[in-house]
Amino acid sequence: MSRLCCDLPLVGLTLLEEEGGLLQAVRLYGKKAPPAAATGCTPCPGPLLQEAQAQLTAWLTGRLSVFDLPFALSGTPFQCSVWQALLTIPYGQTRSYKDVAHAVGRPGASRAVGLANNRNRLPIIIPCHRVIGADGSLVGYAAGLPIKAALLQLEQHHH
Repeated sequence: MSRLCCDLPLVGLTLLEEEGGLLQAVRLYGKKAPPAAATGCTPCPGPLLQEAQAQLTAWLTGRLSVFDLPFALSGTPFQCSVWQALLTIPYGQTRSYKDVAHAVGRPGASRAVGLANNRNRLPIIIPCHRVIGADGSLVGYAAGLPIKAALLQLEQHHH
């Protein structure tokens, strides 16, 4: 598995590529990314990780709204259906957990949608930051609500 550490505007992160050339995970660290030596990050990443970094940079600067990267989904069928639904939320827009539950055909599963979001290994790429509370409040984000707020604000600014 290859790893690339990136210090991008708003967020530090580590990208992980599995054998076979699929993006496996994006680990957000806010602006406190661990040093590359401590995480085993690749000093000269392969083409996929370079492209992922380029697309993330373009997204963070408003030049890209939809990612085009091969990735691996690893989860239950329900989790995968939630993650696929997240991919349909347009750039600069939000949906509630209830909206996503309806989209996957499980209208009473708002909490399960929240748990699936929490298990999303590809935040930003699969935009779980676009899912908010039914009352419009920011709730639940593994990297912390300040990062979620910043990502949503960035999309609103460039939308």
